[in-house]
Amino acid sequence: MLNVGAEAPLFEAESTKGNVRLADYIGRQPIVLIFYPMDDTPGCTKQLCAVRDAKEDYDRFGALVIGVNAGSAEQHLRFAGKHGFDFPIVADRDESIRKAYDVGKLFGLIAQQRIVYVIDRSGRIAFAAKGNRPTEEILAVLERLQHEERH
Repeated sequence: MLNVGAEAPLFEAESTKGNVRLADYIGRQPIVLIFYPMDDTPGCTKQLCAVRDAKEDYDRFGALVIGVNAGSAEQHLRFAGKHGFDFPIVADRDESIRKAYDVGKLFGLIAQQRIVYVIDRSGRIAFAAKGNRPTEEILAVLERLQHEERH
């Protein structure tokens, strides 16, 4: 897992919302990267539905949420359509994004670990934690970043 303060690795990848270039958002808004193991499993569905349900809260901070895993764009489109996700889910087919962000594998299986990163406007990691982080915890980080930018 990358450390807080580290520069966020840039990437470009296909997503459910077209091509995503992280560099396009650095300097403009905070970014929440959610690395999750697999589409349409109970834990992953719950995690991403929590993002969907808190859309107004994320919007209040101008945050872009991006889901990331090794599934194909087609798999992600079905998953997003089924659950009404309007944020991009990136297809990390070659696992280069996972590796750049030092996201490990679960028990040596094909699925990656569950890690949440918050990237500040300057492109640095402001938060990094394993597991299905509560929405309130992520929003508190975004609120802190907003407060720091104002002062």
